[in-house]
Amino acid sequence: MTENEKQADNLTRRQKIAERYKGVDPSVLEVIPAEMDESINIAEQKLKVAAYVRVSTENDEQKSSFELQSNDFTNRINANPNWEFAGIYADEGISGTELSHRTGMLQMIEDCKAGKINLILAKSIARFARNVVDCLSIIEELRNLNPPVGVYFDESNLYTLDTTGALVLTILATVAEEESRSKSFIMNWSVEKRFSSGIFLLPEPIGFDKDEDGNLVINPDEAETVKVMYNLYVNGWKIQEIADLLTEYERPTKKGNTEWGYHSILNVLGNERNCGDVLARKTFTPNFKDHKSKKNVNQRNKYRQRDHHEGIVDRDVFEAAQLRRQMLSGIRGSNRAIPVLSVVDDGALKGFVPLHKDWTGFTGDSILDAAQSVLKIPAGKTKEDYTVHPLGKQLNMDGFREVSGLSYHHRDKPYLRIKGGKMRFSMYCLQKFQDVEYVELLLNPVEKCIAIRPTDKQNPNAIHWGKVKNDRWAVLPVSCTGLLQVLGDIMDWDDPDALSFVGEIVEEQKLLLFGLENSAITCAVVPDRPEEAEKDNSDNAENTPQKVVLYSHETGATLDIPITTMAEVSLLERKHYAGDWDVLRPATKLEEKEPLTQDRLAELMSEAEEIIERWAKNHDEQ
Repeated sequence: MTENEKQADNLTRRQKIAERYKGVDPSVLEVIPAEMDESINIAEQKLKVAAYVRVSTENDEQKSSFELQSNDFTNRINANPNWEFAGIYADEGISGTELSHRTGMLQMIEDCKAGKINLILAKSIARFARNVVDCLSIIEELRNLNPPVGVYFDESNLYTLDTTGALVLTILATVAEEESRSKSFIMNWSVEKRFSSGIFLLPEPIGFDKDEDGNLVINPDEAETVKVMYNLYVNGWKIQEIADLLTEYERPTKKGNTEWGYHSILNVLGNERNCGDVLARKTFTPNFKDHKSKKNVNQRNKYRQRDHHEGIVDRDVFEAAQLRRQMLSGIRGSNRAIPVLSVVDDGALKGFVPLHKDWTGFTGDSILDAAQSVLKIPAGKTKEDYTVHPLGKQLNMDGFREVSGLSYHHRDKPYLRIKGGKMRFSMYCLQKFQDVEYVELLLNPVEKCIAIRPTDKQNPNAIHWGKVKNDRWAVLPVSCTGLLQVLGDIMDWDDPDALSFVGEIVEEQKLLLFGLENSAITCAVVPDRPEEAEKDNSDNAENTPQKVVLYSHETGATLDIPITTMAEVSLLERKHYAGDWDVLRPATKLEEKEPLTQDRLAELMSEAEEIIERWAKNHDEQ
């Protein structure tokens, strides 16, 4: 077929299509009219009618609107002889963006299911639900009941059981949701601009009032309560003990209550405004639909202004309280005073720093500073050489080889495994230590070594690693939040699934040593195995993470070296050690690292006692 013939053929086909879609003569078609949906005429139907009313705040203006809506719906329903009044369901002072908070709405839905309601009146879609998903799901749920329940919206003259109702409702509900999204954006923009200009939202916490210009000023009576909290807390009082004291003397909260609880004390202790600072945007709301606030962990800008106003407590007292809060966050109820770094200054464990397994306030750098305060940095090295260890790349598999995990379990060697935030020693460790029920863990960040030595139950760092059960020793799993944090800092380990250490023991000294470099790490990696991916015929085969056990180069060199004398303890790098072992030598506090001196603590305690004596006198006179 020539090119001209092709063009002629195409023209003919297009003409036939155009002719076909001209249709037929209307006179030959019989139109059968559709039956009109008369359900829209709800005023003439016998119905049990309820109304739903919501306002989002509890101020006077919104209260007036709430009453007006309720009265209007009640009068309209009672004025219609065909309608039976089924009640007013209300949510006052509740946001419309989350259904779970709206008890009135939820009760109304349950009553619809029970057949108590046939029709619901509402002012608008925005008052009914601003979340399009919730709105449509509620309407659909009510529509599918037997008999179906409709909703009539005054503002849009929309009845959900009408044939066009679903389409219009979808459009209007989407508009309502977009309105909420837009308002949320505007509010967030406004908050950002205010904070970035140093214009802060300043609610009045306990201890403060506002002056006529809106500035925070100290309330002397309330400030005494705040001072007592801090002064007792930094002196080692438990939070619950402080709460019980304030309750006993009927010290009022900001709202006037006289019952104090654990979290109310904790919140006051953590409020930076008590030392004169303002920290803005500690929380934020990521989703405008559910209004759930989240702690701001660097997802949004924060703004701090120091010395914004006069503080109730000095900054050193506030910071000491924060240190104790952070240290004891996993040890609720502890009466341990502010933890202070200490270090063994002589003996076989010189340079080792005792650690509480759950303290989370000490960093790898602070532990390193403590160790180096009594150790000499080796020739040719600097402090920076110890801040990030070469094994920090091990999660990328550099310097490691994949082997069977079974090869790292030893019945005849000390073994320590950390998994799921808990550590567990092997039975071999307990057997070699014989009747030792409590041990202390020490860490040397310079030599990358953990030491375990016997201790008693009264030691604040004591680890209860085992107990006798049915005349046999049983190993106890022990939490180790603080230890994991410090190990991660020192070794640059990025949250592995599990850590395993094979150690050495000096039986006559009851000393266990675990070299951090003599470790295995279980982690998820993405293996590069394209040949297997091709066999699997899967696009994702080579990108599937797998759990593997990784070993360092050092493991092969130290795994099977026996230990008989201190001169052979390569983990301590003291090949010519000849002094007194002194394994149980107490650690020495590093006074220069104390956040508050003993004299300062005594001064604060005396101030608290004077205030409490005054409270007691006033309480007895009442």
